[in-house]
Amino acid sequence: MDKIDQKIISELQRDGRLTNHELSERVSLSPSPCLRRLRQLERDGVIEGYTALVNQEACGLHITAFVSIRLEKQNDKTIQAFENGIRNLDEIVACYLMSGSSDYLLHVLSASLKDYEIFIRDKLSRTPGIGTLETHFAFGQVKRSTVFPGFD
Repeated sequence: MDKIDQKIISELQRDGRLTNHELSERVSLSPSPCLRRLRQLERDGVIEGYTALVNQEACGLHITAFVSIRLEKQNDKTIQAFENGIRNLDEIVACYLMSGSSDYLLHVLSASLKDYEIFIRDKLSRTPGIGTLETHFAFGQVKRSTVFPGFD
């Protein structure tokens, strides 16, 4: 990947709805080579897809929680059971395998504290393999970027 590919990626991270013509102007290429590079980035899996950034508050999702999970056992069976269990929980928008005192960190969105409580009681706590969990609520968001570092 060269600087032109990085610039293409950067521009698309800022605005995924750019036309090929607009993109080619922003990266100083003619449209045909720009489109070839874009298609190659897609084929190579560098660009995985396109999506809309949605305001969670406007969608009624007022609660942002980060849940630290410690598994009850550190073995393949427990790990698989846990990971399979959380994949179908829509409230979890991201799950990270962690180092340190927690095994996983979940990013959870919910409409209200009551809905979050129901999620914990009726869904997450029934997920196999969980030893302990700890919730941290976000009061607000200070920074959110869609552009990777070094791609400016």
